[in-house]
Amino acid sequence: MFFLRWIPTFLAFPLGESIASAVLGTHRSPLTALAAGSIVGGVVGAAQCLALGRLVDWRWAVWTLGATGVGCALSLVWFGPAVTPAAAAATALVTGGVVGVAQGSLLRRRWRIALAWAATVSLSWGVAGLVGTVGGARTVLGSNGALGATVVMGVVLWFVLRPRLVRRPAPPAESSRTMDLAASIIAARPGGTRGHR
Repeated sequence: MFFLRWIPTFLAFPLGESIASAVLGTHRSPLTALAAGSIVGGVVGAAQCLALGRLVDWRWAVWTLGATGVGCALSLVWFGPAVTPAAAAATALVTGGVVGVAQGSLLRRRWRIALAWAATVSLSWGVAGLVGTVGGARTVLGSNGALGATVVMGVVLWFVLRPRLVRRPAPPAESSRTMDLAASIIAARPGGTRGHR
């Protein structure tokens, strides 16, 4: 069930890209890269937050929005526009690293899990950025790369969140426990359930 909700979140990448492109056009300055990344991150973060349900809270969407914006702005300053495969891969690698650190801090696990999540997002986005440049420049990832990155992130996230994904049996109702206790007391009395003398 987890993967049925998680995998469709890859569609948030091209949706966010389309919105950012319609609102901002091409982004050639750090400010427009920040805005475009924030739009993409907001759409992706909201989709992932909805897919994860009670496993995360609203901060997942907000931190993904902010981290994607910051990652895109930094990448534009360091590597220029993501119009070549190398620049696109570097942009996605850096942006994924910033997003992974932000999201990893919300997993409420040991620092190793947060670090592993940051590396997973960074590397999967970096490879996806290389694949995603087919067909033109992207803010972060195109749909080709986003699908692969989402599958990889989903597998790792499933292992990280598996203890919370397993449903524990509901505890018996309090009245049921009371009835069991009363029955055991009655059965333990001399004479058991026979009538009073």
